[in-house]
Amino acid sequence: MPSNTQDQSVTFNGWASTGTAHLKQWSYHPRPLGPKDVEMEISHCGICGSDIHTITSGWGELKNGPCISGHEIVGKVVAKGDSSHHQIGDLVGVGAMVDSCDDCKECNNGFHQLCLVKGMTYNDTFKDGRGGLTYGGYADRVRVNGEFAFKIPSNISAAEAAPLLCAGVTTYSPLKAHGAGPGKTVGVIGIGGLGHLAIQWAHAMKCDEVVAISTSDNKREESKKLGASKFVNSKNPEEVAAAAKSMDIIICTSFDKNANWGELLQLVANRGKLVLLALPEAPLSIPANALLSREVSIVGSLIGGKEMVQEMLQFASEHNVRPWIEKMPMSDANAAIKRMMEGRPRYRIVMETEAASRA
Repeated sequence: MPSNTQDQSVTFNGWASTGTAHLKQWSYHPRPLGPKDVEMEISHCGICGSDIHTITSGWGELKNGPCISGHEIVGKVVAKGDSSHHQIGDLVGVGAMVDSCDDCKECNNGFHQLCLVKGMTYNDTFKDGRGGLTYGGYADRVRVNGEFAFKIPSNISAAEAAPLLCAGVTTYSPLKAHGAGPGKTVGVIGIGGLGHLAIQWAHAMKCDEVVAISTSDNKREESKKLGASKFVNSKNPEEVAAAAKSMDIIICTSFDKNANWGELLQLVANRGKLVLLALPEAPLSIPANALLSREVSIVGSLIGGKEMVQEMLQFASEHNVRPWIEKMPMSDANAAIKRMMEGRPRYRIVMETEAASRA
């Protein structure tokens, strides 16, 4: 960063990628603390699939040199700007966004994630006129616009809160937007970091049925514990046929690169929706007749605005929705990334810093 966008008096330390999955210890000077900003001492940070796509350059080359990933960040406020509504010592969480204009049509309607000048948590720039690059939560500290740091409810632990900031709102938001609740059948494709939360949300929203959809049987029993009332093995033709045209909303959190999209769309009820949350590295091939013949829709959903994050945290607090997590020390970041890439977690890895012992 140019020297005028760096606070040379402060150094933050983290684990950065230079375009491969092997992270290296790396330090940087954050931008000066602004009036609305907060500085967080990070205690926990979840590992999201988006982190993997970014650090391996699966979604394109890194924009600004070394990249500190991580957008499921929880920690305590240790410094704040004069206009920040937070207090020193507040336990707060930060998701995939750290800034927006807060004054455009999208922001005013609660869709901050669609703001043209939003700032993503890492591999991006601040566009508020003050400059500076964004760095994420695989680090000891971070500075962000305090409007995008959300107070964590007292009955949610710091470690459990971390995945809610991305995986949580990413799955909660489309269920709310598309009317999940009594009278609806919801399907969830992919029982992983996102899917295991989507099942819990749909169950807590009192949907008539919650159907877990996976490519094998090894998560059948776990899906029931999460709240699924049915399970469909998408490699079992009989189970797929029995579930045809039965689901009003399907949340697609992951898919095989050889997924049969025509077959998956046959699970959607007439005029139903398949909501795409997973973002592939290559274009999809969708059979048009699968959409036209029954007025089925494929729609996308991107995280959620500020109000949606706050609503999601409150809903999780009241309905006991919690991620299933594995904790690993951030000092073993590369081992944690390797475990994530191998698909081994049940269901989210949350890295802990030394500050976790003081939380």
